[in-house]
Amino acid sequence: MPVPFRPDRRRLLALGAALAAGGAGVVRPGAAAAAGPLPLERVADGVFVYRAPYELIAPANDGAIANMTLVVGSEAAAVVDTGNSRLSGERMLAAVRAVTDRPLRYVINTHMHPDHTLGNAAFAGAGVRFVGHHKLPRALSLRSETYLAQANRLLGAEAEGTRIVLPDLLVEDRLALDLGGRALQLEAHPTAHTDNDLTVFDSATGTWIMGDLLFVGHIPTLDGSLQGWLALLDTLTARPAARAVPGHGPASVAWPQAAAAERAYLDGLRADVRRIIAEGQPMSAAPDLARPSEREQWALFDEFNARNAIAAYHEFEWE
Repeated sequence: MPVPFRPDRRRLLALGAALAAGGAGVVRPGAAAAAGPLPLERVADGVFVYRAPYELIAPANDGAIANMTLVVGSEAAAVVDTGNSRLSGERMLAAVRAVTDRPLRYVINTHMHPDHTLGNAAFAGAGVRFVGHHKLPRALSLRSETYLAQANRLLGAEAEGTRIVLPDLLVEDRLALDLGGRALQLEAHPTAHTDNDLTVFDSATGTWIMGDLLFVGHIPTLDGSLQGWLALLDTLTARPAARAVPGHGPASVAWPQAAAAERAYLDGLRADVRRIIAEGQPMSAAPDLARPSEREQWALFDEFNARNAIAAYHEFEWE
């Protein structure tokens, strides 16, 4: 069972001194310092996860609505995903500094969605590399104005300082990152949840950080290819791991068992949409006719199921 992490008071005091001194990549007083570090759960040796609530972006959550992970090696640390605002990134950075004084070497984004990338600015500074799928820069750049406008509209003043930070280290296929006695194995995947999905495997503990290729409790959201996602799940679930960290859901889950509900939803969505098309129903009917029986099984069903149905209809309309 994950063990909640309680920040070390001495490290927090040291962080406060750094805040007073200012500088790149540190938390601004009155922002994360007021909200406090994000709570982390230790899921394995040297692996800590912020478990996000099943919520839409709002001032009450500072945009911290996706899971974020810290991995600490003997020489350096890495953060995977950063939240939907600079403030959420600053709170994660404060949590990092409460855990370790080892240098933060890498910030890894699992895909381009704003709840995983807009906190990057909080980590920008000397010695920090930003890492992502080779298709991430284009995908994030195309939506940058929309993502930033949404953050400003929904967060107001709490969106201050939020900006796009693109990766400077790209993963074409596979890439190993060394944290000192700890290798992170990064893998770029074909189009599934998005066209720029990346997973991170911690070889030291067998922890697989899945990003939004894995949703648990929160309804999956489709922004790539439904057919591709189902095919990729077949590949991924055939591989062993001690545990998985979903993009949305508990801090860690059993793998591959935890993928079963997502797989069933996506498979059912495909079957429903193909039936709707075969019956000659218009696209406008898809949101009401696709997976209505699963409404009670998923958080945020009403917010995302309709979008999934429309996206799937587009994909299968001309197959």
